[in-house]
Amino acid sequence: MNLEEANSIYFIGIGGIGMSALARYFAAKGLTVGGYDKTKTEITDALEDLGVCIHFEDDIKEIDARFLDIKTTQVIYTPAIPKSHSELHYFNSNGFHVMKRSQVLGEITRQTFCMAVAGTHGKTTTTSILGHLLNECNVEVTAFLGGISENYNSNLILNGTDVTVVEADEFDRSFLTLSPDFACITSMDADHLDIYGDASELAKSFEDFSKKIKPNGKLFVKNGLPITGITYGIEDDSDYSAENIKIVNGSYEFDVKTPNVLLENFKFNLPGRHNLSNALIALAMSVEYGLPQPQLAKALASYKGVKRRFTYQIKTDELVYIDDYAHHPEEINAVHQAVREMYPNKKVLAVFQPHLFSRTKDFIDDFAKSLSKFDEVLLLDIYPARELPIEGVTSQWLLEKIENKNKKLVQKTELVSTIKNSDATVILTIGAGDIGEEVKHIKKALSYAS
Repeated sequence: MNLEEANSIYFIGIGGIGMSALARYFAAKGLTVGGYDKTKTEITDALEDLGVCIHFEDDIKEIDARFLDIKTTQVIYTPAIPKSHSELHYFNSNGFHVMKRSQVLGEITRQTFCMAVAGTHGKTTTTSILGHLLNECNVEVTAFLGGISENYNSNLILNGTDVTVVEADEFDRSFLTLSPDFACITSMDADHLDIYGDASELAKSFEDFSKKIKPNGKLFVKNGLPITGITYGIEDDSDYSAENIKIVNGSYEFDVKTPNVLLENFKFNLPGRHNLSNALIALAMSVEYGLPQPQLAKALASYKGVKRRFTYQIKTDELVYIDDYAHHPEEINAVHQAVREMYPNKKVLAVFQPHLFSRTKDFIDDFAKSLSKFDEVLLLDIYPARELPIEGVTSQWLLEKIENKNKKLVQKTELVSTIKNSDATVILTIGAGDIGEEVKHIKKALSYAS
């Protein structure tokens, strides 16, 4: 059976950000969609509102009969699901057609003009900017996002099927299933060393990805990366460069130098040079696709961001509370740069939840260095995600390495009261684990306090 013949799609790990976007896509196409996830979240609630049938116990008895017909059901799973999962084992051992999420994206992208965004940081923001630009310029586009767009309150932009915009995820090399027409690489910092072993293997996989581009396609790369392509950068000698940058009322205003002309008067509302860089590459790909400056400038100015990417929860003269998904030392550095650029004289408290024992171990000194830059640091215990503990790898170990007198290890139960006791006027929560679930409690407590 190929994907086209299926009329029921069953997802194992349906609540994941990438999986749920695919679930929305197939539901929008009128197929019967259902699945399993470990935990009930706002994402699974939103899918259930669309009529998607979801259960939260790994048990074959829980699967709706509509998904047990081998002739009509396509099963899709995420690599985050363990091999021992009983539902996955059932579908595999009974001859069902089972595909990884990345293979399904690969199939969808093969039949359309595909723009893929790769890189160890910046994928989600760049993909959502690019999807928004194309959509606002009336391109018939489907964009699969790795986060919830503030403009669409969704991780899927669906406005036709001529162009597909996707995140090309380097985790477990899944981006090698894609066949893009345009692709970009935003960064190649070492990450996922639990999968790759060392940084040179990761670099090689990006090299392999660059060879997946269709004939006559285009590769865009951040200036300075060791891969050849159309370059982009900020105030440098790149093919596409952001020039004449000003900060006006907390927004960037800038021009874009292209290989042929200077495009003037762009406005972008997200703070941080890393976000400006993400906007620039989305603009470069849109310009190469043939979209005109006036429409692009209007579209970019209306872009609102992605949830948990430098998201303002409270923004008053007395108190600022920002939540961000940063979970790698380079991402924490980028958040720090953005905060200092916007609030140069304010005291900043960072609350960080490390994500994965392996990542903490691999980058312990870099994490310590990036966290030491804040005025005050609170650490939560490591969020294990898919991993078992590694002996000696703890938040206490990281805490000891942070060079900052104002540092403390806290439990979630005491987090709100500890934050309220701080005299910092800019508060950040950062991390990719379940710290996002604490945001509403922190926001509520701080709103009352202020």
